[in-house]
Amino acid sequence: MFWRLRRREFEAGKGEANRTAFREVVERDPAPGVLAYLGGRAVGWCAVAPRSEYVALANSRILRPVDELPVWSISCLFVHKAQRRRGLSAKLIEAAVRFAKKQGACVVEAYPVDPAAKQADAFLWTGIASAFARAGFEEVARRSATRPVMRKDLTPRG
Repeated sequence: MFWRLRRREFEAGKGEANRTAFREVVERDPAPGVLAYLGGRAVGWCAVAPRSEYVALANSRILRPVDELPVWSISCLFVHKAQRRRGLSAKLIEAAVRFAKKQGACVVEAYPVDPAAKQADAFLWTGIASAFARAGFEEVARRSATRPVMRKDLTPRG
């Protein structure tokens, strides 16, 4: 719910209120993202939705819109600790792109971290730029040294 609410609403709803609100999002169509399973257990998550659903992005100086295109946004990426460094992030990103395309998206945008030095995994919850680059995303803006805005165009070329 971090991106789906204004900052003060998110803070006020920390805990059960935000969990309840997110359950309501999950029960709607389309789903708010994709899951990765291993042996019947969820081990990864990638949130993807139209940018317009992410209220907090509208107020971000660094992640403000690049242009007027109606993009879908990947806002969160999580891989269980035991499954990290195995390429699952790129697979989740690719699955999120396929999902968005099935929903009619023409452009998918992401806001990963591009750290200058190794960071704790807890700070990489929007993904890392190199994983998005491997999935075919290109940097389209950078208003902060460590936060590129990256996009993948889904329109047919020709």
